Amino acid sequence: MRHNPIFAQGDPAEIRRLIRENPWATLISHTESGLVASHYPVLLDEEADETDGIVLVSHVGRPDEALHELGRHELLVIIQGPHGYISPGWYDAAPAVPTWNFVAAHLNGTPELLSDEENLRVLERLVDRFEERMPEPRRLSGTEANAAYAARIVAGTVGFRLRVNRLTAKSKLSQNKPAETVARILGELEGDGPYASPGLAAEMRRVHGVDR
Repeated sequence: MRHNPIFAQGDPAEIRRLIRENPWATLISHTESGLVASHYPVLLDEEADETDGIVLVSHVGRPDEALHELGRHELLVIIQGPHGYISPGWYDAAPAVPTWNFVAAHLNGTPELLSDEENLRVLERLVDRFEERMPEPRRLSGTEANAAYAARIVAGTVGFRLRVNRLTAKSKLSQNKPAETVARILGELEGDGPYASPGLAAEMRRVHGVDR
């Protein structure tokens, strides 16, 4: 990720928030056969000790664990938050070029493979994480039949824990623009134009400390 100090994000609390709110991740491995990429949801290991830093748990479906050579080398996990096009027409009359605002984090570590029992617990947490918003949540082990089914299919997945030992995060949200320009950008992102993006606007309001 291009280094630019003004956009650097180093607050662990903000990175954890980014992961919680944007759990769909890209997993990238540099294997003996070349680069391999997959896409899976990840969770923060909320039970990890604070001294461990950021710890992720997830799983891959077989045979992705073999394709990634999972556990044999470093894995890069990319978290992508809200992002969107910023038109130069949203600035002022001075010459300007378009850009893209975004929030992203790159997290590196070597995965630890989980036992089937622990993998099942992670899968249960994963299902609970998303089902809790449903009016009638369908838990992985919510019924005897569901629990038996989950016990059968868990063998088709490989769970892992990733203790992040290196990370780079960026929050590029027009921090280098004056307040009046930021206000115009927010107006466009919260409007009904072709590049409206309420999620990106919310991130900008957070970083600029601007209330609605």
